[in-house]
Amino acid sequence: MSRLLSKIKAPNDVKKLAANELPELCDEIREEIISTVADNGGHLASNLGVVELTVALHRVFTLPEDCIVWDVGHQSYAHKLLTGREEAFSTLRREDGLSGFPSREESDCDPFTTGHSSASISSALGLSVAKALAGEPGHVIAVIGDGALTGGLAYEGLNNAGRINRNMIVILNDNAMSISRNVGSIARYLSYVRAKPGYLNAKDSVEAALCRVPKVGEHMAAEVRRVKNQIKKNIFNTTIFQDLGFNYYGPFDGHDLRTLTSVLTMARDMDRPVLIHIRTYKGRGYKYAENAPSVYHGLAAFDREKGAGEAIAKGFSHAFGETMCTIAGVNEKLCAVTAAMESGTGLTDFREKYRSRFFDVGIAEEHAVTFCAGLARGGMIPVFAVYSTFLQRAYDQLIHDGALQHLKIILAVDRAGVVGEDGQTHQGVFDAAFLRTVPDIHVYAPTYYDELSDNLDDCIKGENHLYAIRYPRGKELYRPENYTLSGKPFYVFGTEDASVTLVTYGRMFSFACEAAETLEKEGIKCRIVKLNRIVPIDPKAVEAVLRCPTVLFFEEGVRQGGIAEEFGAMLLDRNFRGHYEVHAIENGFIKHAPMFRTLHKLGLDVEGMVNAVHTALQTAEKKDGKAVSI
Repeated sequence: MSRLLSKIKAPNDVKKLAANELPELCDEIREEIISTVADNGGHLASNLGVVELTVALHRVFTLPEDCIVWDVGHQSYAHKLLTGREEAFSTLRREDGLSGFPSREESDCDPFTTGHSSASISSALGLSVAKALAGEPGHVIAVIGDGALTGGLAYEGLNNAGRINRNMIVILNDNAMSISRNVGSIARYLSYVRAKPGYLNAKDSVEAALCRVPKVGEHMAAEVRRVKNQIKKNIFNTTIFQDLGFNYYGPFDGHDLRTLTSVLTMARDMDRPVLIHIRTYKGRGYKYAENAPSVYHGLAAFDREKGAGEAIAKGFSHAFGETMCTIAGVNEKLCAVTAAMESGTGLTDFREKYRSRFFDVGIAEEHAVTFCAGLARGGMIPVFAVYSTFLQRAYDQLIHDGALQHLKIILAVDRAGVVGEDGQTHQGVFDAAFLRTVPDIHVYAPTYYDELSDNLDDCIKGENHLYAIRYPRGKELYRPENYTLSGKPFYVFGTEDASVTLVTYGRMFSFACEAAETLEKEGIKCRIVKLNRIVPIDPKAVEAVLRCPTVLFFEEGVRQGGIAEEFGAMLLDRNFRGHYEVHAIENGFIKHAPMFRTLHKLGLDVEGMVNAVHTALQTAEKKDGKAVSI
């Protein structure tokens, strides 16, 4: 039983504890986080690194009147524990349990649902301005990691936030490398002195006194300010923040509660934008995570006593990485680009073997696409490996800097489809729909590893335009014994005399095959049309189903604007007179739950397909062969 943590029943309860109890509270928070992530999976190292910062924030500020925006939101576990969610914390990332990210639906202490990076400063600025316009009290704090600060949106926010004449606090949580190069003990000492409210008051008093000296006072005060600014520029090398209008303080030890509390109190009482730079260490308090923070960034459930290990997961990401290495060995133009997802996208081996052709651009998807455009224009063949959910951020660049230029850029779209426990902010269900609108793009959806490899090889050898290969998280699923690679835009599986045709793509094909086998045992013959290339759809794939009385399209993506709707429109253009149904994801967001459980709830698994066929056959009989629009 956590002696102190159990006392935190509501926001601001941490203020009731004595200062000398806080170190013990931090230990209890770490224990709870380690235990829960070991059971449920989640983001561990980053959360262990911000425990003291979170406690200090909750001691100094009053929630929800004061707003804390976490960036990236996966470092908010301690925040959840201190805002009345301790009893439910064991449900973290479980179905119907707490989200692994801040969630407005969970608590009014989460002002934003944040899963993508670099957005905190912009949203915090909006909150701050809204409070001012409405005459509401309260401070706004953006906590942004140094990784998130590699995203361009963070600087757009900084550029605008520095203009306001009111309090807004940005905390730079630096857990990897210092943003600014500080000079030894003197720099650290001066950083501490500068953060003292007395220093600010004394500086202003000296300048005011000099201004009162007849004739030479104003000149002397101006000279003092000039020298002071030059010293700061030479010693701290951090003038980008001051030039943007922020008062910069730091770096400070992000695990020193007393210092953090003092600095945050000082920042709270200022009437201008403040940026506080702190140093934290990912994985703090758990030796395995301290020694290998990247392994413990995001992980599945593990044995906390033995640790998670560093075994390489064999899945689509790994298959992609292996194929990239194989092709790069014979094609010197092939380049790999990632946006801070080297390990997650399977490119670690590529980086080791072909360092000069590997580019990690940081959390900067927009830049990544345009950088790829430059590489392609210069004669290289860039492959941008990116999670589906993060590709959303680069839509403009795909159209303007890629498609419009008629350049060969290959998108390796990882985590396409339902991803599971990461939930709403990370589901990869929009890419097929929005990629379909990009002119002249070819989009492939492999079901198996060898298909992924074939698709990648074909794209590399293909003509100059955009390509995308989308594949799911995890491993390949069921594969019929008589299935062979066709190398064609679509594949027809089954007999022509079938009364039902299932159309699908990606890993849905595995479920469709199992569903067809189940239905055949019931006397219902099914034919499957597997779209290997989903954009553009081969017209012959549509013609292959025209004579079938009942056609069902199963799509692991949004219905609106999706591939199934396009397929249905093509059927209508050809005067299809049968019954056509679309089974896809309706408008909205999918909450966190195990991947297979989510697919079951959506009706996109074997059982769902079998049930859908039964219902469709009954509907088709009632309609008596009349044309059905989608």
